[in-house]
This record gives sequence, structure tokens and C-alpha cells, in this order.
Amino acid sequence: MKNDNFGLKTTLLEKDRNHLWYPFTQMQEHLAAGPLIIERGEGPFLFDIDGKKYYDGVSSLWLNVHGHRKKEIDRAVTAQLDKIAHSTMLGLSHVPAVELAAGLAAVTPPGLNKVFYSDNGSTAVEVALKMAFQYWQHRGQRDKTKFLTLANAYHGDTIGAVSLGGIDLFHRIFRPLLFHTIQAPSPYCYRCSLNLETDTCGTACAARAEEIMSRRHRELAAMVLEPLVQGAGGMLVQPPGYLKKIRELCTRYNVLMIADEVATGFGRTGKMFACEHEGVSPDLMAVSKGITGGYLPLAATLVTDEIYNAFRGAYHEQKTFFHGHSYTGNPLACAAALASLKIFAEERVIEKIQPKIQFAADKLQSFHQLPAVGDVRQRGLMVGIELVRDRRTKEPFPPEAKTGAGVCLATRKNGLILRPLGDVVVFMPPLCCTTEDLGIMLDILHRAIKETTLF
Repeated sequence: MKNDNFGLKTTLLEKDRNHLWYPFTQMQEHLAAGPLIIERGEGPFLFDIDGKKYYDGVSSLWLNVHGHRKKEIDRAVTAQLDKIAHSTMLGLSHVPAVELAAGLAAVTPPGLNKVFYSDNGSTAVEVALKMAFQYWQHRGQRDKTKFLTLANAYHGDTIGAVSLGGIDLFHRIFRPLLFHTIQAPSPYCYRCSLNLETDTCGTACAARAEEIMSRRHRELAAMVLEPLVQGAGGMLVQPPGYLKKIRELCTRYNVLMIADEVATGFGRTGKMFACEHEGVSPDLMAVSKGITGGYLPLAATLVTDEIYNAFRGAYHEQKTFFHGHSYTGNPLACAAALASLKIFAEERVIEKIQPKIQFAADKLQSFHQLPAVGDVRQRGLMVGIELVRDRRTKEPFPPEAKTGAGVCLATRKNGLILRPLGDVVVFMPPLCCTTEDLGIMLDILHRAIKETTLF
């Protein structure tokens, strides 16, 4: 859109104000500030309706992997559109869904051979919950109906996923609607709920999870966790060995392990999936976000043959998994996902991001010198910078200061779009970014924190 299209721009802004309700946004303040309307994207950049260019520093909410307008994905979607845009999967199949299922089984941790499609991260987790519950019913262990989760957990916004959540700001108001879950301490090392030091704690948080499992394993259907990094909880990076310990505990106490790799999957942590870092294979895995390269809504829940086979039986046994969505396994989305997997393989994406990860780690060292930076957490190209009022006591800024939001507003003015989690500034750029891009973005962020948090 050209800058001289003043009338069209005014109309768009008016329609936005009059009709749009944004997710996770306080609309009163948003309307006062005015909307930023994106017109197009290219590579790691977004362009607004005035033509101003911004770095997409959060990958359009952790989705975009290979950059915007990646020609290989564009072509794959167009080619599929020439065949069919959608066909139901209730008893039918189609070529992209078949090929993608095989492709996902090939790149995910060993044993996850069966794929059930849905359309976003929340539904992928919801599917896993229902599968785990029904699995134990079919196995005759009908008391195994509870789920073990972590404090500070976020697994999505549908009611089942919210029931797993542990973030009061997001979940407290919905409590009357939720089913009861059991909560273990989060491995939030910077603010350890057990008041222990990371170097000497011996992953006591995992020991607490074991205490719960040892007492309640007969009623636990599954433990649900994001492997390595609790994303929306504040980019909380788990200590080495924690994930592997949880896998061992789930096996020992006969509790299914559900890995929510919606945020951590598809290269974000430096491997294709976070579970790979510690050689862990979960019983069920939820994936979404980066699955299509950030192009179209798609999700998948992958399970072992053991779980899948528990649902097989004669029609009259009614072992069917009665769950599905109108757009389950949409062919356009599956085609995009197939193209994305091909890019990962042919462009050696995982191999090529390793120096970028190290570059970012080196660059982030300077952030520790900023008085308002309490903690810098990084795994791969997932970064969280926690801002505090007092580094010595870890005292947070008062909520009304909106410090994290202020920093992100400052970066936006300088051409970098970020979105905070409270006072944790999240940096999660597309994997296609060059080290030069990363350097520019981190310089903008460093300057914004310095200028916004002057004491």
C-alpha cells in the first residue's frame, strides 16, 4: 500500500477500531495507542501499510521458521490449490496428509508412529489429554484419570488445555470451568519455589515430581510438560537432566508422558525437537506452530503404536476415538508442512543454525551488564530476558509500570517487533535470520532496555 493512499489507510484504521477484538490484548489501551496494520512480509521482515519495515523478532508469535514468502512453500500451497483445497478426513484420506504423517513419524523421536491431525496447539494438547484418558479406560485401569502438570505451565486456551495451566494471570478467572489437575514445582531456577541454588539442588524439583508420582501413580493418567523450555511461562529453561529424569519417572510409575512441543518443536531449541537433547521419546507429543513454516493452521498429536492399538476393536466395542475437527488435516496446510520438512532437510537448517545460536549467546552476554536485567535465558533461538527493579533482591517492577511492554514499544519504534510475557522480553526470530540480522535485532533490544529502564 503506497503512502499516498491516505483514504484507504483511514478506512482500514476505522474498521480496525470499530470491529476487531485482538487476542491477549487490553483493548481500551490498544485503541488509545492505535493499531499497527501489517500489509506484507518478506524473509525475516514485516511491512506495515505505510511501507515501514520491521524485523519479525517473535516469528509472528513463534510460528514463522523459514521466513515470510518462502518460495518453496508458496509453490507447494499453490500446487495443492490447483488440486483441492479441502477434503474431510472423517473416513477419507488425501495425499498430503498421508505423506506428511510419514514425514513426521520419520523426524520425531523414535516410537511415535501414528499421527492424529488437528489445527492448533491447544487442540493438539486437548487430543493428547483425551487419548491418554481413554487409553487407560480401554486398558481397564479406570482410576487413572488425573493429570500431573508443572507450575507456570501454559498449554493453550481450550478448556482442557487451560485446566493444565499454571499461570494465574491467564487462567485464574476460568477456574470454575476447569477440571482438577495435580501440580509439581516448575524448574524455574531464577526464582526457585523451593528456595534452593541451581548448582547444589540436585534437581530437587524433579524429586518433588517423583514424590507425587510415587503416592498418586494409580490415579495419574499422564504427566504433561513442555520439554526444555516453558514458553509462555516466561521462557523458563529447565536444568540439564530434568527432562530425562521425568521420562524415567513416568516409565517407572506407569504414567504416560505427554510432551507439548508446540513452541519448542521444529528447530527452535537447536534440534528438530527439544526431546532430542536428552534422548527422550514421549508416549504422546503435541506439535503445531512451526509445523507449516508459519503459513497455515495445522497441528498433530503423535502417539506410539501401544496407545494407537488400544483404540482398535470391533465396531460394537466402541473403542473409537470420538474426536475430530472440520478442517482436520487440511490439504493446503499439509502441503505447506511437507514443503517445510523438505526445506529442513535440503537446506540443512538445523546444522546451519548452530553458529547463529552461539552468536546470539555471545551477544546476550552484554545484557547482563544492564541494571534492569535479572536473568537471561536461552535455549537455541528461544530467548527470555527477565527485567527486575532490583537485581540483588530480584524485586520485580510493579505491574502498572508495564516495563516489558515499554521495552517492546521502544524496539518497535526502531524497527523490531517483539512481544513480552509480563516483564520477560521474548526474542524468538525466524531460523532463517543471518548473524547480521541477529546482531542488529539484539542491538536494538539492548538499547531499548537501557533507555526504557534508566534508574
